[in-house]
Amino acid sequence: MAADLPDDPISLLQQIARGDRDAFGRFYDRYASLAYTFAMRLLGSQSDAEDLLQEVFLQVWRQAQSYRPERGTPEAWLIMMTRSRGIDKLRSRRRRDMDTLTPEEPMRVAQLAQVDRPTQASEARLALQGSLTKLPDAQRIVLELAYFDGLTQMEIAAHLGEPLGTVKTRMRVGLERLRSFLGAEAAGR
Repeated sequence: MAADLPDDPISLLQQIARGDRDAFGRFYDRYASLAYTFAMRLLGSQSDAEDLLQEVFLQVWRQAQSYRPERGTPEAWLIMMTRSRGIDKLRSRRRRDMDTLTPEEPMRVAQLAQVDRPTQASEARLALQGSLTKLPDAQRIVLELAYFDGLTQMEIAAHLGEPLGTVKTRMRVGLERLRSFLGAEAAGR
């Protein structure tokens, strides 16, 4: 069984949760390039991506026991951590940039206020694109705004002019459908 192999990612996370530094090193060696590539596409800066990589793997070390196989693969767990922390960095950068502007720079304020799409060309988007197109437009749009644009549910509701409860429902149902699509594709391989 794959989960019994010493370098199986689930097994490595279980070992990391018990404080096994060697397992952490093997997990890092296996997934650092994946997380770094995603961080680079998200942040667009080598130094920011390196900082993010360090933060994410520190979080892996501290929170390995929180990984649940029924919620997704170790790769997906790592990418979601990277995405979450990366979006925090983007928002922090945006706030910092907005704070340094003077009132005499209205064009720059308008440019920074626009939500950029940092992960539009990411590998994650390419992998999900086929499954996303199977979703109804309303569900697809809220998931794209959340995942690829980094908007919160409240920001999505404001952006779309929809009630927050509607956005939450569309996200939940869309994610359930997406999981079933991706699960069916994985089973078909």
